Amino acid sequence: MEVEARSKAQTGKESRTNRALNELDSLLIPGERVEGSAIQRRLFALTHRRMIVAATTGRLISMTRGLIGGFNPVDVRWQDLRDSRLRVGIFGADLTVAAYGSPDLAIVGQPTTRIEVKGLRKEEAQKVYRLCQAQEQAWREKRRIRELEELRAKSGGIQLGSPSGAPAMTSSGQDSGGDPVARLARAKEMLEKGLITDAEFESTKARIISGL
Repeated sequence: MEVEARSKAQTGKESRTNRALNELDSLLIPGERVEGSAIQRRLFALTHRRMIVAATTGRLISMTRGLIGGFNPVDVRWQDLRDSRLRVGIFGADLTVAAYGSPDLAIVGQPTTRIEVKGLRKEEAQKVYRLCQAQEQAWREKRRIRELEELRAKSGGIQLGSPSGAPAMTSSGQDSGGDPVARLARAKEMLEKGLITDAEFESTKARIISGL
């Protein structure tokens, strides 16, 4: 009887897990697919409904089972991802994700949304975390390029990588010219904001000075 009871309990757990995964599949848009998912261990869900997180090709989805059935999903698009962290403990892993609240890819310092799930199965959580890290790095570079383009447009344009001595060009293709001191100050600002590298700054500085 005891063995039979354990078997029924295990079957029940698998059934609930399958329902959660099926519910997750129903949220996917055409062409979107799940690349990794992690389920919260029951030990960490004694006072609330268990949670599941999934990394898809387009976003991170977190789902909580409703009190009277169904699931409550929250998602974060990869382009809005700001930071992801994983803490692995003895019994489970905690995944925390922060995302920009603004739909504009280039806006930094805006209010953020946050997803935190404690006690996930370790190996599953580590896979989801690796996927988050890959997306975070990819979109960080895209935001850097976007911010660089916007700052160039606002400041009159500093063209990086042009031949030494060539005039800097604006995004509209016009010679930015202008005060060399102001141009150098703009380049310094871009360096401090992390929009250009040290090498790019030195190259720009040398080009400005050579034009004096």
